[in-house]
Amino acid sequence: MSRFGYARVSSTDQDLTIQLKKLKAAGCQVVRSEKMSGKSAEDRPELATVMQFLREGDELVVVRLDRLGRSTRDVLNLVHELDQKGASLRILDPELTTGGDVGRIVVTVLGMVAEMERKFILERQRAGIEAAKARGIYAGVGRLKSVPEDEIRRRHAAGEGPTQIARALGIGRTSVYRAISMKVDFKDFVDRTLEDDNEQMSKSRR
Repeated sequence: MSRFGYARVSSTDQDLTIQLKKLKAAGCQVVRSEKMSGKSAEDRPELATVMQFLREGDELVVVRLDRLGRSTRDVLNLVHELDQKGASLRILDPELTTGGDVGRIVVTVLGMVAEMERKFILERQRAGIEAAKARGIYAGVGRLKSVPEDEIRRRHAAGEGPTQIARALGIGRTSVYRAISMKVDFKDFVDRTLEDDNEQMSKSRR
């Protein structure tokens, strides 16, 4: 019996190191990895390569089920393909295998949970975008404006301090500093910041 490991992260700025170490520690002779979305098994060439290597009695090993996929249908299709080959799926966290009937049932449940979790994440993203639109800081194409610089400068020119501006616009004070420093004299900027901080401290003592 041979063990083949598969590791995946969703984006290029994520790290595979922990998954790779766990798969090696689990006795995987071959480990394939990729940085791809988990939406569909069809778009993951490294997973397809691993599936081609598998023979009767072999195991496909993943650290967590959601590394194999977030679609219940995809996961079950992969488990069925493994069954057809006489191979099985082993998950390290939590520890289980599809080598028995109970393991198949648990994998089905975990697959449903992973899919629901992905839907919840997408719902939270949509809610965040709607909130950003309502605050006027949505840039479109799925991105948020870093800071509404024109509004920051307008408020600063009207006498508002950085803390007040940050709270009013729902952004970090550092972003306010950066936007203001592009247009005002540095000494004036520092003086206003100190005045604003002193005002906030006075309010907190009342």
